[in-house]
Amino acid sequence: MKNWNVILGVDVSKLTLDICWAEGNLYLKIDNCTKGFNTFRKWCKLHEIDLKETLIVMEYTGGYEYRFIQFCQSLSIPFCRVPGLEIKQSMGMVRGKSDQVDSFRISQYGQEKSKRLVPSKPLNDTILALRQLLSFRKRLVRENAGWISTVKERKHMYPLKKVDTITHTAMAKIKANNKYISQAEQEITEIIKSDDTWLLSYRIISSIKGIGKVNAWMTLAFTENFTSFTDPRKYAVYVGVIPFEHTSGTSVKGRKRVSHLAHKELKQELNQAAKTAMVHDPEIRAYADRKLKDKSYSLVLNNIKFKLILRMFALIKRGESYVENYERAA
Repeated sequence: MKNWNVILGVDVSKLTLDICWAEGNLYLKIDNCTKGFNTFRKWCKLHEIDLKETLIVMEYTGGYEYRFIQFCQSLSIPFCRVPGLEIKQSMGMVRGKSDQVDSFRISQYGQEKSKRLVPSKPLNDTILALRQLLSFRKRLVRENAGWISTVKERKHMYPLKKVDTITHTAMAKIKANNKYISQAEQEITEIIKSDDTWLLSYRIISSIKGIGKVNAWMTLAFTENFTSFTDPRKYAVYVGVIPFEHTSGTSVKGRKRVSHLAHKELKQELNQAAKTAMVHDPEIRAYADRKLKDKSYSLVLNNIKFKLILRMFALIKRGESYVENYERAA
């Protein structure tokens, strides 16, 4: 366990970075660009901050931190990304908010949790590209759903005309988006095919009934080809399919329920996989039919999602594709 000389808290935004060393009572605001990063280096040199012995703590922002992370990696500066909610809930009761105050609180969080904070792994260009393409594809699919709904409403509510500007525009948008979706999917496929280990993992998990190409792509991207998650239960918690107990003393006796703190898109895709498996996988269909007699549909569906996760991790560990061994009753 490393003892850091300095822990810097960084509040990241699109245009600026607010950097604070709470213990040393130092603060700096820079532009989120190369010019700002050079200013940061000079500031550290002025205050005799050894960046090799410094841990930089920042929140996940969905992408605004990537340029700064690339700068840190180029100089081998240790950094750690932490979910914003975790930092917020660790603060207790607080009042007021500003970028400078946030960076101070992030630095304080880093000091308090320094014994368990581990520097993040370097960014993997393959994983970053996959996640960005999947996110872009999802946006196009959602946009298409809106345009398709518009066309259906127009056809249902109004008489068809030879020239309908709204319908014509919507159909053109759908056609264009389908083209871009195909391009994104082709690039995703090429990325996976370029690495034998990724391609093998893709073939293994997509052999499971219910796990289609999108589910397989997302699982590979967010487990980092099953390296960032090696325990299926931890991944199930991350996705949000593991129920947690809700009891307190003798007065609160709530039912177990899944947490809302989960990766919603992964859970949504896995939800569709579970529904497909209930139809096309004889073993899971038999399980569902048996359990639905005395359990709710949502609970059974959640259990099936967990079963699919267990299957994926087990098959990846063995390096084998799924083989159906269900025996039909005579």
